[in-house]
Amino acid sequence: MQFSSRLDNVETSAIRELFKLLGTPGIISFAGGFPDSAMFDVEGLKEASAKALSEEPGAALQYGATEGYEPLRTQLSAFMQGKGVDVAPNGLIVTTGSQQALDLLGKTLISPGDKVIVEGPTFLATIQCFRLYGAQVISAPIDAHGVKTDELEKLIAEHQPKFVYLIPTFGNPSGATLPLERRKKVLELAVKYQTLVVEDDPYGDLYFGEAPPPSIMALSKDVPGSRELVAYCGSLSKVLSPGLRIGWMIAPAELLTKATMCKQFSDAHTSTFAQATAAQYLKSGRMPDTLANVRKVYGERARTMGAALQRELGDAIEFTQPGGGLFFWARLTGANGKLADANVLAKKAIEQLVAFVPGAPFFAEKPDLATLRLSFATANLEKIEEGIARLGKAL
Repeated sequence: MQFSSRLDNVETSAIRELFKLLGTPGIISFAGGFPDSAMFDVEGLKEASAKALSEEPGAALQYGATEGYEPLRTQLSAFMQGKGVDVAPNGLIVTTGSQQALDLLGKTLISPGDKVIVEGPTFLATIQCFRLYGAQVISAPIDAHGVKTDELEKLIAEHQPKFVYLIPTFGNPSGATLPLERRKKVLELAVKYQTLVVEDDPYGDLYFGEAPPPSIMALSKDVPGSRELVAYCGSLSKVLSPGLRIGWMIAPAELLTKATMCKQFSDAHTSTFAQATAAQYLKSGRMPDTLANVRKVYGERARTMGAALQRELGDAIEFTQPGGGLFFWARLTGANGKLADANVLAKKAIEQLVAFVPGAPFFAEKPDLATLRLSFATANLEKIEEGIARLGKAL
């Protein structure tokens, strides 16, 4: 069978392949990027879905507008207002998860050979998505505080990319959060070079202590000329339920129009029943309590994992304690003759019945084989302690 040549640029996700090894009984997995299903507000979602069916059953069960179910767009507009983003309901479209928003950006903006700048490392599916549409994906280096804006400027000036893609708040996989001054600098670079910045923000509400800086989109009101150069991708997957598949995109009007047209070809519209359920949930006022609970539980798990890594692996690993999100990003140092290749360690870890994701696939260029990603989201405190102890044995 003859397949499209665009598939030559992508390969199966290394994370999906790893999941095939996780069926062994007794294994403790830090590999997935899932929220903990025990954190889902099942009762709240039951009430929301029941209201959706009782109040507007025809609309909830019928075909809907490609742009999104109007009551949900209204609720998402209010949700974003609470984050400092002034956007009207018609200034956003609802997507089938934020992953679809990234796919729509690829479809609408990327022509074969175009250049796109991402963080190194970044979300693996983003690299695959942009390459699928023929992009040359270029990595901008990061440190513990996110993308290095001085290096980013050099790359923008050199490559004149179609757009820059960033996860500035509790990044996946880095866990890093871009400081306020760097966020403003990103907006200044967007204006200076007239380059679109795509802000992916699925984790911004999952902070454990002090709230992160305002989003790049929220800050754009303070940098003249920048608002029309920012696209924002949001999601309810990590804070409410990934099964709802509710995401949204805020972007300049012309881009939204093109994205809506492409979405018509993809799925006609996101599930109206899911949208109606999400709208009722946001309207109910339960989200603040849900977020408070999630932050408390994940925060405790993150602190437990950080302490366990220091205790069990010591100077053989280095990392920055995340202030939110779902991930630790770590690097093997090779100290005292211990392993410094995360791919080798991953195989030895499976033998010890613990799993993580090696970091190399998260790099579009020049992968660092010593890096790894661990998620603390789905393991309780006891399993985190035991899993990291097993990892220490594997090392």
